Amino acid sequence: MKLIIAVVQDKDSNRLSKHLVKKGYRATKLASTGGFLKEGNTTFLIGVKDDEINDVLDIIQENCRSREQTVSPVSVMGGNVDSYVPYPIEVEVGGATVFVLQVEQFHQL
Repeated sequence: MKLIIAVVQDKDSNRLSKHLVKKGYRATKLASTGGFLKEGNTTFLIGVKDDEINDVLDIIQENCRSREQTVSPVSVMGGNVDSYVPYPIEVEVGGATVFVLQVEQFHQL
């Protein structure tokens, strides 16, 4: 058995949740915050059998899309002025960060 931990952008959360349920997978959703853009994310905890991993990874990939987003830079307050960019920049956001962990035991009490 495996535990899939998927961190996805909030914009993709409902779509992913709907498709996981449609395919018969149960997941626990946790609200989380990203460190880089300080925006909301959703972390999914999904327990699956070993032979279901690729199916779940495909569902995640199909429903969590990367996109470009314009962000305003944070001021340099005490930072290095040489690396400060004073104008908005485009960054790629979205997609999913996924971890697959071995589960030694699973109990539903």
